[in-house]
Amino acid sequence: MRPEEIKPDTQLCTIIGYNAQTSNRRRFFNKILKANGINATAIALNIKDEHFHFTMESLGNSKVEKMMIEPEFQEEAVNYCDELDERSKVRGMVGFVEVVDGKIMGYNLDVEIDDLVDNPEFFDEKMILAIRMMLLANRWYGAKVDMDMIPTIL
Repeated sequence: MRPEEIKPDTQLCTIIGYNAQTSNRRRFFNKILKANGINATAIALNIKDEHFHFTMESLGNSKVEKMMIEPEFQEEAVNYCDELDERSKVRGMVGFVEVVDGKIMGYNLDVEIDDLVDNPEFFDEKMILAIRMMLLANRWYGAKVDMDMIPTIL
């Protein structure tokens, strides 16, 4: 989605990382939304290490309700969450957060991916990321989880 395509009724989420603007995570997520005809987009926030603390400390009081976290900040993000799902606790990393009543809830989709993929050895890193983004788009915006869509996403 180009900036001029964002309208007042466009639903927004955020993605943070060193290169969030050009990341595959953002590109795959937005492709999934577009393919499902969903009027939403991930807005990228490129940040450096020194900005992560301020960003996460401010998150509970901001207008951001949904945020994907690029791999470089996933371990550190655990420290800013008020609550973590079980997988985030086990892995010690958070793939995305949701802000609910000012509380930051941290999540990791590894278990859902394991449940969806019978033979993980047949999937490379990009394919797993596409599945991760489908599951997240489904959670946040009701997008279809369609394994046949992976080649299109890539």
